[in-house]
Amino acid sequence: MDELRALYPEIEPFQTGRLKVSDIHELYYEQCGQKDGNPVLFLHGGPGESISARHRRFFDPEVYRIVLFDQRGAGKSTPPGELKDNTTWALVEDIETLRKHLNIDQWVVFGGSWGCALSLAYAETHPDRVKALVLRGIYTFRRKEIQFMYQTGAKFVFPEEYERFLKPIPEVEQGDLISAYYRRLTGEDEEESLRCGQAWCRWETAISDLYTPQEVLDREEDPKGLLQYALIESHYLVNGAFLKTETQLLDDVEKIRHIPCTIVQGRYDMCCPVRTAWDLHLRFPEAEFHIVPDGGHSEYPPKMASLLVQACDKYKSL
Repeated sequence: MDELRALYPEIEPFQTGRLKVSDIHELYYEQCGQKDGNPVLFLHGGPGESISARHRRFFDPEVYRIVLFDQRGAGKSTPPGELKDNTTWALVEDIETLRKHLNIDQWVVFGGSWGCALSLAYAETHPDRVKALVLRGIYTFRRKEIQFMYQTGAKFVFPEEYERFLKPIPEVEQGDLISAYYRRLTGEDEEESLRCGQAWCRWETAISDLYTPQEVLDREEDPKGLLQYALIESHYLVNGAFLKTETQLLDDVEKIRHIPCTIVQGRYDMCCPVRTAWDLHLRFPEAEFHIVPDGGHSEYPPKMASLLVQACDKYKSL
């Protein structure tokens, strides 16, 4: 690996705004960097996560016009945690609505984890609008990927945290944890919903890095914010991300093989297993492909961040 590249310095948006995309939903968005720069879109993970100041730092602010937004029901978008009319294909069209609103013809698209899946869905639907793709933590919403994270794989690496994840769910329902959690997250018992939201998010935090300090796992966070995240994520999981088939995102890769692309994957990613990245690589051999030997799920460890910054630099002159 070449000399490690650091994230770009912290920057503030030159514009923040809100965009109504349906009778119900309104999105929060930001623009950073150069007003007349090369447009790049950042798609956050989850579903249900949100954008942060750190997400702006993968892109050269002297060159890029950096666009970030909170997806339906997430972050500062409203109404918070709203599941109605909240689907993959609604988000794909939200991206198009935002692109048109900002008078952008084409842009580079960057997405990790769920953001990777959404990037693929968007690019496969609107390939003429995508200059290049930067994909991290490859996720395509196949059942075996979902099962790995919640039932069959990560529990063997993080058994103590998995026991905590099991506790809110009676043993008779533990064969399908996602559905069991979803029933409680959407149930009428607010105390139980909040408790399950916290348990759901702790499990995800525990497995997102190779090492997560105990103080990070134990820190107090807004229970309603955690519930909002868990609600949206479980909503997409129980509905198979609203895909026509579980292999749709891989099957439709043929539509985007002409688009420049860089794939970055951690070898020991417990949220998005490396096999999925390999399967995408086999379908998309033209894409530049990197496995970080000591990488997990997070995009911020030095080797992972360096490759992502290099990828974004590679496409900044397109």
